[in-house]
Amino acid sequence: MSKLMMRPGPVTLDVAGLELNAEDRRRINHPLTGGVILFGRNFSNRKQLSKLTADIKKLRPDVLISIDHEGGRVQRCRTDGFTHLPAMRHLGQLWAVKSQSTHAAESAATAMAATTACAYILASELRACGVDLSFTPVLDLDFGRSAVIGDRSFGRDPQIVFALAKSLNEGLRLAGMANCGKHFPGHGWAEADSHVAIPVDERSLHQILNDDAKPYDWLDLSLTAVMPAHVIYPQVDKQPAGFSKIWLHSVLRQDLGFEGVIFSDDLSMEGASVAGSVVKGAELALDAGCDAVLICNRPDLADQLLSKLTISKAKQADSMKRLNRLMPQSAATPWEALQDEAQYQHAKGLLKQLKLIQ
Repeated sequence: MSKLMMRPGPVTLDVAGLELNAEDRRRINHPLTGGVILFGRNFSNRKQLSKLTADIKKLRPDVLISIDHEGGRVQRCRTDGFTHLPAMRHLGQLWAVKSQSTHAAESAATAMAATTACAYILASELRACGVDLSFTPVLDLDFGRSAVIGDRSFGRDPQIVFALAKSLNEGLRLAGMANCGKHFPGHGWAEADSHVAIPVDERSLHQILNDDAKPYDWLDLSLTAVMPAHVIYPQVDKQPAGFSKIWLHSVLRQDLGFEGVIFSDDLSMEGASVAGSVVKGAELALDAGCDAVLICNRPDLADQLLSKLTISKAKQADSMKRLNRLMPQSAATPWEALQDEAQYQHAKGLLKQLKLIQ
């Protein structure tokens, strides 16, 4: 079977450095690989990033190249012309601060326009360097309890989070990029950081659905992908949300009617350790309803997944049909041309006027 005819698999994995080595190439060429996620260690400048993404696509044109690029402290590409975008909290604060000095509708409109501008810049700059998807927006509510979420959240009010996330999704769409809401059903209440601990949220299903999960419900068709939290909600299920059929199938798919892609969060994180092994974690996630699983920063665990994970042809075909919808459907504007593009210049001008970027 030729590479062009290969059906991408459910595993999204990372690469070691600024260019592909032999082990990276071997893993990317594995039929279970369907995506590559990039980190700060994979970026030194635009030319290098563009070559890295082009080399990945030469190996596997069908793999989705993704990155965590939200703005604020979670932005992998920060130099060589990339706009240093504000944390999402600043956009929520813009809504709140302006409402004290002007009409509420005007403050909302300003914040929403600024959020669309942020997302347009984010997506157009990444796409110009060959990146297909950023895992954004963060839909977690900021209860003032979770340091790992903190200023990555738009705010505490689910209606404002919904409105700004929809504006962000529109900016991404205008630049030809899909979106991924995270971390379902909400990571804002649990204090522990799932990277290094196993967070627990003791609230009831009713409380969570009527607060944290509301943005997912209201975003509806504008949400193209979702990433569940490595958080246990013991009043609902003993498994973390990413391993839970109740959360992913009964609530997200059935009750909320979500038809897009479900990505697991990183299976190397401590919050996923309840599964016992990375292979068991991937099996639980896929069985619960995930279409793709992430494994980051642990090439040894990536090799375990690629050598031991099994997936039925029917499940893979169903998931890949969804995953293929995340691929950009239009050609990216090259970087130099982007600098003169009217929409890009307008977006940057708005953010400068609002003092959200330099």
